[in-house]
Amino acid sequence: MQNGVAPTRRGAGRPTREQAEARHEELLDTALDLFLERGFELATIEMIAARVNMTKRTVYARYPDKAALFRAAVQRAIERQIVPQAVLEGLDNGDLAETLEGIARLRITQVATPNGLRLQRIINTESYRFPEIFTISFEQSGRPVIEFVAGVLERAVADGTIAPTNPRLVASVFMSMLVSGPVRTIVSGHMPTQNELDERIQFSVRLLLDGLRPR
Repeated sequence: MQNGVAPTRRGAGRPTREQAEARHEELLDTALDLFLERGFELATIEMIAARVNMTKRTVYARYPDKAALFRAAVQRAIERQIVPQAVLEGLDNGDLAETLEGIARLRITQVATPNGLRLQRIINTESYRFPEIFTISFEQSGRPVIEFVAGVLERAVADGTIAPTNPRLVASVFMSMLVSGPVRTIVSGHMPTQNELDERIQFSVRLLLDGLRPR
């Protein structure tokens, strides 16, 4: 104390933007976990707020109801699964087989991440209640990869590497054939070995390219 005047105490103050964003991320992550653990019907805003050490009022200030929080949590998980265009372009090394193998390996690896597993499981369990989450996930995360593969195939048709075909249809069938099986296995809790994945990927790419070989 100087001259009989007590120093002003500084309060905690408002959180920084970074801190607020981190807390929001924590809320969405926690919400998704609880929706998976308890199901949409049984999970409550009270449970989510308590687990993340927030008040219900704070949660309701952002989201008017449980469905809005659910959609936001799923949307955030979808955004984390989006493959940047630059990453896809980095896999395109000019060799068609290696490029397709790299893209398939990337997509399968993505699903095996904690975020990928949570997203697939929540879509599997709650898409009957929220059918739009499957569509949104495909449009934002799946379709761009298919479009990229279609572009790679279009170039391969143009330079005579493969026979004339419908690139977008082939790309869609390729991703379904190569990724869907391992994804179902991984989501069910059985992670294939790296050798098993490599064998499946290489076999599927050979099968595809043999079918598209110019005759």
